[in-house]
Amino acid sequence: MPTAAKLVGAILFAIIGYAASLAYIETLPEGQTAAMLAPTVAGIGLVQGWFSMGRNASGNMIMDLGTGLRVSVQIVFFAVVIFGLLEMFDRSTSLRYDGPGEATIAAMELFLEYGLSVAFATTCLTILALGGMAAGIVTGRVARRWS
Repeated sequence: MPTAAKLVGAILFAIIGYAASLAYIETLPEGQTAAMLAPTVAGIGLVQGWFSMGRNASGNMIMDLGTGLRVSVQIVFFAVVIFGLLEMFDRSTSLRYDGPGEATIAAMELFLEYGLSVAFATTCLTILALGGMAAGIVTGRVARRWS
């Protein structure tokens, strides 16, 4: 059932995901393309804001703050998984792996590599943390007001 909290959560977390991905793009090595990074992460933020934040918005400031932070962590998790799998599939179509076992191990290494690269992108993490907490509070206030 659509609610105002779900709509606000989706919009706010799409904006946060887009802004964080733009900050992350600035940390990438020169020559590395990130054409679909910002729209994809914004889409992940939209979905997570609608389903996770919008559904769990309670009007309790502390709980909404924590839920907003959790949604930001979920955005990072799903972005790392999606882009790690896409890279693994791209490499596997280039026949870089001898079998599915080697491709699976390589996917885990890519998850770790991408996760560590996000962990060292402090501007991106700051946007996600502070933006997620603020969006959680705003979404909670909307849920309290219009529920």
